[in-house]
Amino acid sequence: MSCSYTFPSGTVTSTFWFTKDTYKNPVNLIVDSDYTGRVKYHDEKYRHTLTITDLRETDSAVYKFRFTTDGDKYTGGPGVTLSVTGLQVKMTPVTVTDGDSVNLTCITTCTLIGHTYIWYRNKQLLTNQEVSLHLNPVSSEDAGNYSCAVKGLESLPSPEKKLIVTYGPKNTSVSVSPSGEIVEGSSVTLTCSSDANPPVDKYTWYKKTVTSPKASGQNYSIANISSEDIGEYYCEAVNTYGRLNSTALMVIATGKQTSVRTSAAGITVVVLFLVLLLLLFGLMWF
Repeated sequence: MSCSYTFPSGTVTSTFWFTKDTYKNPVNLIVDSDYTGRVKYHDEKYRHTLTITDLRETDSAVYKFRFTTDGDKYTGGPGVTLSVTGLQVKMTPVTVTDGDSVNLTCITTCTLIGHTYIWYRNKQLLTNQEVSLHLNPVSSEDAGNYSCAVKGLESLPSPEKKLIVTYGPKNTSVSVSPSGEIVEGSSVTLTCSSDANPPVDKYTWYKKTVTSPKASGQNYSIANISSEDIGEYYCEAVNTYGRLNSTALMVIATGKQTSVRTSAAGITVVVLFLVLLLLLFGLMWF
């Protein structure tokens, strides 16, 4: 900002710019704590220039020039009005569900004509170069932090605006622990997993061919598993926006290992008994 000035007579003793005028005592920007280290003056004959670096929105104000002579004080009027603005992302609507549409607009109080805009999601550059970003339909993959900038001024992006997309359960699946062969008499735990926003608030477990639910909760444990527990199990995940069943998981239990050993021992006893009978029969024959 520059100011040219003249005066009737005398010698100029001081020159400065100010925004605050307390009881006719203007505060020189050089010593104003709000501008510390950001203000420079350049004084030529009857012309004074103010430079402000690292502009902030709080710098928006009316700036006036003041000089004094050995005989009087002078203030230029009406001053220079400075408006400092930053980019902002406006989102409409603010609440979005999977399948809806949403508009993100890069706004500023200044009028920008003929500029190209740049959009980012999670700090990754998007291809859109318009003032508005239209997502229709919106999906869970679109969720994230959005910001915009003016091309050529990429170092001054807007603050990030978080886009939250709500949706019903997706990718519902069942896992089993321990995995692999399950032996009768042991325990097994089934776990249901599902992607949802807000998170799933209700899990229900079912066994095929059985009409009533087996259990509720994200985990379902079967203790002392038996042949009656063999079958296909699936879970249902539910939140405010929907419900989804997992694919069925087959639970198979093999016989106890002890039964195999017992059977083998029984065969050995029978064989020994037969051998003894044959020997006894042979002795009696002779």
